[in-house]
Amino acid sequence: MIDIKQLVRANILELKSYTSARDEFFGEEGVFLDANENPFGILNRYPDPYQRKLKEQLARLKDVQPQNIFIGNGSDEVIDLALRIFCNPGVDKALIFTPTYGMYAVSAAVNAIEVLEVPLTQEFQIDVKKVEEVLADSSIKLIFICSPNNPTGNVLRRSDIETILERFKGIVLIDEAYIDFSQEISLISALDRYKNLIVSQTFSKAWGLAGARLGTAYANEEIIALFNKIKPPYNVSTLNQQAAIDVLNEQSVFEENLRVIQSEKQRLIDELQGIETVLKIYPSDANFLLVEMNDAERTYNALVERQIITRNRSTQVANCIRITIGAPTENNELINALKELV
Repeated sequence: MIDIKQLVRANILELKSYTSARDEFFGEEGVFLDANENPFGILNRYPDPYQRKLKEQLARLKDVQPQNIFIGNGSDEVIDLALRIFCNPGVDKALIFTPTYGMYAVSAAVNAIEVLEVPLTQEFQIDVKKVEEVLADSSIKLIFICSPNNPTGNVLRRSDIETILERFKGIVLIDEAYIDFSQEISLISALDRYKNLIVSQTFSKAWGLAGARLGTAYANEEIIALFNKIKPPYNVSTLNQQAAIDVLNEQSVFEENLRVIQSEKQRLIDELQGIETVLKIYPSDANFLLVEMNDAERTYNALVERQIITRNRSTQVANCIRITIGAPTENNELINALKELV
């Protein structure tokens, strides 16, 4: 049995967290003279530091309890807080599977945490045998797994992830930023089985709120309490909380946008397969395609000249660009431009 307290940095366990005025009084009605706020204006009051209304809606949607939910300033805050809670700077290490989302390594570097890398296989899957060899290093305290993975787009095998969860005695953070575009069942469903599991999701992708910066983490109550303990008191604004509540109330709009994106992805795949300069389209469970070109650098630059912005991922996967699925008119512009570049 994993003891979470044994995994937490000693100073975090001993930390006495900041108590805000809104920690002491939860009501919405009254004469508020406790937080040194300006009494005039529309946004003059501090936001709910624990986003209670938003968590109630998410709890119903995800079939969890509100105390199993953390809401952060984007998924990047979730990543940063996980490193700060579980990894001692200059001592402990984190493990990632490359190629993957770049902020794991950046956040680790900011926190003076060494990152070990295990390359994915040619099929962009986890090599469990290599992982077992690396995990002989007892200083590894945190593993990041992105599934569906960025930039490759594919879901990582659930059986491999569960093998790691069962054998690793540290924390495993599964980044499911793109899970809404996939047929895979979220690992939120496995929270009851794995005490060391954190599942990160976001409002930035399928929910269309990238500008609002809202990330979520789902874990057992003990881990969520640690996130709340060290986060800034008002990390999510009133405007952003309301934006999330509003989109959750428009489920039909969410589902229709998702349908269009999936349909457009298949159309884009069909069109790209007929373009001479396209060598390979990798399987995708996300809202983007990783595409191998005969000359990715040339293609990327030529598209930029036409004000069509893709992402050159050649430093991560040789000769590849990453193409986000746009609106139908945007996809038409991309297709026409690629045909002209042949």
